Amino acid sequence: EGTLITQYWHYLQRIFINFDFGPSFTSFPRPVSEIIMNALPWTIGLLVVTTAISWTLGNLIGLVAGYFHNNRAATVLEVFGVILYPIPYYILALMLILLLAYTWPIFPLSTTIVPGTMNFAHIKSILYNSTLPALTLVLAGFGWNILSMKSLAFATKEEPHVTFARLKGTPTWTLMTSYVFRTAMLPQITALVLSLGTIFNGALLTEMLFSYPGLGLVMRTAVGSGDYNLLYGAITMTIIAVSTAALAIDLLYPLFDPRIRYR
Repeated sequence: EGTLITQYWHYLQRIFINFDFGPSFTSFPRPVSEIIMNALPWTIGLLVVTTAISWTLGNLIGLVAGYFHNNRAATVLEVFGVILYPIPYYILALMLILLLAYTWPIFPLSTTIVPGTMNFAHIKSILYNSTLPALTLVLAGFGWNILSMKSLAFATKEEPHVTFARLKGTPTWTLMTSYVFRTAMLPQITALVLSLGTIFNGALLTEMLFSYPGLGLVMRTAVGSGDYNLLYGAITMTIIAVSTAALAIDLLYPLFDPRIRYR
């Protein structure tokens, strides 16, 4: 009812304030928002854990590889990053499925997480079923973090403030962590913000391949069944989630860079 502008305004209110995307066609009359809210914690949990592990370990290994660039072990680490970096998410996921679920059946071929009370047995089952999707995302982001931090650490260790600290007799560990790492970490945080969309898309693809009960599986189900309300709601929530995460990291940036202050 009302004019076209009024109808559009009510539509925006319904979507962005009430998160009302209408009923699901395949699960009628179940609301789309209920299906999405059940799947969203699984995706966010997988994404937060794997991104934190991949970013932290990749940067630490890249720091060691860049600071001790003449060391043979550092060269091996760099080669490891070069091998992993160009492999797409879905290819890496298929390789891990073939190796760790088919050739050596250590993990299940598809995720089988059933709802239930959060006791020790259920948590153990969730961790077991989530290991292979998580390993895919960790390895997929590992290579870029190693290579980028390696080049940044190599360049930073020759900067004047690091050279001055070295001449003063500052211990190697302090030089590497308090001088080189703190300076080289800033571009890495910016790169993390810029790559959140790609990481989220990779998480969705991984969920589809492993049948992980997150937004990726919801989107695959919606596409296969022509459930446009569900697909629209899932895509909207992914945009909101990525934008919110990018905003949160931007707001936390002054904690890492003392030159920036919000007033």
